[in-house]
Amino acid sequence: MNEYEEWIGRKRRMHDIVSPRLAEHYAVTLDEILAEGPELPGIQWCLSPDALPPADLGRDGHPKTGLFLPKLPLPRRMWASGDLEMTGGLCLGDKVTRTSTITDISFKTGRTGDLGFVTVEHRYAVSGETRINERQMIVYRDDPSPDAPAPTPPQADIWQVVHKAQVKTNPTLLFRYSALTFNGHRIHYDHPYATGVEGYAGLVVHGPLQATWLQNVATTVLGRTPRSFTYRGMAPLICGATAIVEARGNGKELELRVRNGQGNFVTMQASAT
Repeated sequence: MNEYEEWIGRKRRMHDIVSPRLAEHYAVTLDEILAEGPELPGIQWCLSPDALPPADLGRDGHPKTGLFLPKLPLPRRMWASGDLEMTGGLCLGDKVTRTSTITDISFKTGRTGDLGFVTVEHRYAVSGETRINERQMIVYRDDPSPDAPAPTPPQADIWQVVHKAQVKTNPTLLFRYSALTFNGHRIHYDHPYATGVEGYAGLVVHGPLQATWLQNVATTVLGRTPRSFTYRGMAPLICGATAIVEARGNGKELELRVRNGQGNFVTMQASAT
């Protein structure tokens, strides 16, 4: 770990605005799942994206590690989990400063091999006032072994839901969200790469898009922006499936999930208060 200690505490500050174009394109991409009101839950993940020249991109289309994020000896990147504390959401016209800090780097060995974890904390502020504090976990892993069996995704139990929405995933949806976030990760648009290199069953629906669905459903049920929101990816959601976005709870504390309507397994789970 000594070679990674110098990365801990590394900061980056970026600025962006919730412009009319961004807000409009965000709304039509989310369509009917977008919560009503002036705040735009989840739009923080569309702000201040990395924009680097081709020479600074890795094989997967992401910025190369070793620039802001540390260069780990593992090639596959996954947007794994995170938690947010919010005093309010972001609205049209907000000028947002995002301060990102690397707070932890760790390694462990799991059932599928070696894993590297990078924790990044993001602070989103408007006029110097913090609106969102986020702790994001990024996971790096080895390429899949061609002989390894596919992981078994967690099956969904029966919920008494207070809200349910459906999203029919397709390549156009993935393209639009990649465009909103300037996300070049090839698993979302390059089918041969997604299946032949990273071992997925098809194009992969973005983790932050699923978390955005859940945050909007939470806002709809609570009638306000959640004060806390925690999410965790459970299994890949493959493009072409119908995503079922559900919430259960008492209107103050919610459990939420995205499940694959074809296989009835959970792809992301969350909680909100």
